[in-house]
Amino acid sequence: MKNRLPQPVETDFAAIIAEIKTARSRALQNVNRELVTLYWNIGKQISEKLKTSQWGRGVVGKLAIYIKKNAPEIKGFSRRGLYRMRQFYETYEGNEIVPSVMAQLSWTHHTSILAKTTGIEEKEFYMQLAIKEKYTVRELERQIDSGYFERYMLAQKKEKQPEPSALIQKQSDISKSFLDTYMLDFLDLPKGYSEQDLQQGIVANLKDFILEVGRDFSFIGQQYRIQVGDKDFYPDLLFYHRQLQSLVVFELKITEFRPEYIGQLDFYLEYMDREIKKDHENPSIGVLLCKSKNDEIVEFALSRSISPALVAKYETQLIDKNLLKQKLHEFYELEIQNKNADNAGEGGGR
Repeated sequence: MKNRLPQPVETDFAAIIAEIKTARSRALQNVNRELVTLYWNIGKQISEKLKTSQWGRGVVGKLAIYIKKNAPEIKGFSRRGLYRMRQFYETYEGNEIVPSVMAQLSWTHHTSILAKTTGIEEKEFYMQLAIKEKYTVRELERQIDSGYFERYMLAQKKEKQPEPSALIQKQSDISKSFLDTYMLDFLDLPKGYSEQDLQQGIVANLKDFILEVGRDFSFIGQQYRIQVGDKDFYPDLLFYHRQLQSLVVFELKITEFRPEYIGQLDFYLEYMDREIKKDHENPSIGVLLCKSKNDEIVEFALSRSISPALVAKYETQLIDKNLLKQKLHEFYELEIQNKNADNAGEGGGR
């Protein structure tokens, strides 16, 4: 114990280490910002020279060979890398949003988004999401592979159009923070699993679960004990959502949604609001996570509920992204048909 530092000195040393780490982090961020900007500018030069026919076919390949020969210490400028820079620029050329956010992500983040997504709306969505949630590249790719964009958009499309009611509008705002379908493929559940297996699997893989539901969630407890009268009750999972400033109760069901589940959830939410919620917090939110659900039944069951409650389903295996894209496309087509029908109706009424 002779070599132990006095407490004030150890505190000073720890502060110096923290300062070094902070400075290194800033330096890496600056390097990344410069690299992404460099790749954007090179992509722009290549694109413009090819468009104006200043460069002919094969010139990009010759540029890669020239860089390798004359500056072998410079890496990442192969023919493929140069074409990826051109693609990067041409994908977002003229887009007002991208320049303000592109340097906040690494080049590897950008190449993953370019390679794994299609439309500009999807690309912008994942850029914003990766920045907001501070995703690693692996986490970002997991969300893309799981069709997070399609699932989020489908949840918004399925949402009932808001009526002139504060409660309905509140429900609409809340639903933007939740999905219609959650991918729990990381649970590795046994065949014929029980609700307890599902619950234990989520808690054992809490990091992956929060990645799926969103990092604004903070875990409070499992089988959170509440007492009413002389009886104890145990909501499955209790979280707190930082942005919404609300307690969130997750009730897990391994069956199809049933209307009677809403009564149980409302009971838990009433208790949370009376006994657990702090004065500055918003009303508690309930999420029923079911194996499957019929949207029409869900709509009827929720129509009289006065609590902020949502019904979502979960999948234990990744859904084919093409199926999700097809379903989203169908919603877009339906919107166009409805809009055209409305316009025709207005025209006929003149």
